[in-house]
Amino acid sequence: MQNDTEFELFRDNYRRFLKEHVAPYFEQWEEDGIIPRELWYKLGENGFLCVDVPEEYGGYGAPIEYSLMLVQETAYAGFSSLAIAIGGQSELVSPYIQNIGSEEQKQYWLPKMVTGEVVTCIAMTEANAGSDLQAIRTQAIAEDDHYIVDGSKTFISNGIHADLIVLVTKTDPQAKAKGISILLVDAKLDGVKKGRALKKIGLHSQDTAELFFDQVKVPKNALLGAEGRGFTYLMQELPRERLCISMTALGSILGAIELTKEYVLVRKAFGQTLSQMQNTRFVLANAYIKAQAAQAFVDQCADLYSKDQLTVTQVAALKCFITDLQCEVMDQLLQLFGGYGYMQEYPISRLFVDARVQKIYGGTNEIMKEIVARELLGK
Repeated sequence: MQNDTEFELFRDNYRRFLKEHVAPYFEQWEEDGIIPRELWYKLGENGFLCVDVPEEYGGYGAPIEYSLMLVQETAYAGFSSLAIAIGGQSELVSPYIQNIGSEEQKQYWLPKMVTGEVVTCIAMTEANAGSDLQAIRTQAIAEDDHYIVDGSKTFISNGIHADLIVLVTKTDPQAKAKGISILLVDAKLDGVKKGRALKKIGLHSQDTAELFFDQVKVPKNALLGAEGRGFTYLMQELPRERLCISMTALGSILGAIELTKEYVLVRKAFGQTLSQMQNTRFVLANAYIKAQAAQAFVDQCADLYSKDQLTVTQVAALKCFITDLQCEVMDQLLQLFGGYGYMQEYPISRLFVDARVQKIYGGTNEIMKEIVARELLGK
């Protein structure tokens, strides 16, 4: 049972952290195209990474709501790039190691992830394999006591800073889904190369990179789970990723409503504030009403996840609905700012461009609809 007082205290502490350690510097990070490595240490020192990791592995054993709240609050504050970065560590990689990793892997990696000593990424996407994970070409061929890994990945969040790469690869290149395995690759191994930081239309400071693997010798004890079970593991853990994306969307929507409310209460046109105009009132009211529905949907799915009852179909429906809504709301709210909404100095413009990728990663919304359709109609 979640202690509401403790939860709100934790939320307040995190809001203060964002105000002190992020807000004064975020614009510069956006200009630089990357969040500094030092912030990871600060996040860890203050207890804001992988908070649901059990105490025996250096974490706090907090309920899932605490971890997801950090993502939502970061997005609410307008720092979507950081929300995605934290989500990659705490909501994507950490659950893979917690749920599938060996005792040795948990003991070695999880404490370092909690402290920020180790930054992680998950490397699935390839130039010719996005939502279709069965089409990946990166190979890990068994040889004696190790695998020889060759291939490349792209669009990898946290790729530049990553110390640990959760690599989706083919251990049986001739097979499709049954040939996929997952390796925990130390980024310091010979043959691991990080490419350029990729420039995006949004999420400018969110570290996104290409990764290359050239005859990398990865010890066999770095195999996550069983060989050939990788696709099953991905399907098992993707709901947490999609829940994280949905939390980012919800935070962004609520933050954008607050920003817009503050603006229209002071901005004047034709002798009155924008807040007195019916169109403004209706647009904001509509956004708020839909946000409340989205909040209820997110809360329901988070509760189901905490009980190990959240299905792939349910979270696919949530991810599709709320990210479509995010883009819709950002477009409508930006309009209320007029020309100022198109200026980078106004945070609504960043929320607008940051929203677009939400309908793409974690499985495109078209794939989400296909998942829901299969549940409705069968194959």
